[in-house]
Amino acid sequence: MEIQWYIYLAAALFSIGVIGVLTRRNAIIIFMCIELMLNSANLLLVAFSKMHAAAAIGKATATVVSDGQIFVFFIMVVAAAEVAVGLAIIVMMYRNVHSVDVNFLNRLKN
Repeated sequence: MEIQWYIYLAAALFSIGVIGVLTRRNAIIIFMCIELMLNSANLLLVAFSKMHAAAAIGKATATVVSDGQIFVFFIMVVAAAEVAVGLAIIVMMYRNVHSVDVNFLNRLKN
């Protein structure tokens, strides 16, 4: 499969994520859209890593390095930590405001 198809898919996923973050008010959906954007970046990293590895196999002296997959692993770890902190914030917001609408976040100042 050619790299351009991965780029098109990642661009579509990232665009859906950006539109979701900018238009939705529900905090859980916003976090899901942020995860969608991170996954589109992961898709590109793996695709470019695969393309780089395929180009390196053609050379006799090149060593195949999977840096893209290592970056994806670290992004997934950071995303898991972000989800844990984000869900804790959403739970506390729901306990105080009884809503997960982000427009009510200014009520948490007191």
